[in-house]
Amino acid sequence: MTLHRNAFNAARRHILAGVVAAAVLSPMAAFAHAHLDRSTPAAGSTGPAPTEVTLWFTEALEPKFSTIEVRDAKGVAVHTGKATPGPDNTAELRVAVHPLPPGRYQVIWRILSVDTHRTSGEFAFTVAP
Repeated sequence: MTLHRNAFNAARRHILAGVVAAAVLSPMAAFAHAHLDRSTPAAGSTGPAPTEVTLWFTEALEPKFSTIEVRDAKGVAVHTGKATPGPDNTAELRVAVHPLPPGRYQVIWRILSVDTHRTSGEFAFTVAP
């Protein structure tokens, strides 16, 4: 009987440890998606016209399945070509833009991180006169 009780208690401890581990790790899993860390030009900034828009994320990306669109105030695309990964950073994505006259521009991004989670977002910047 003691052997059976010890086996039962050991199994119960393993189950309890698994439940505790899941509870502790589940908030980390919620933050596992890649999020925008910073950008050039910065979100909400006003400054000179950039030649490209560069975004850095909190996780590595699958660049083949990630996009950046840059649009003017009328919604016309001003980016040239597809977004490409940074040369030395798998969490960086960039896209070239046409010469930009003064005005407000919208950056719309959709990315797939290497952990297969999709995220998206947008922000604006202004080119000063």
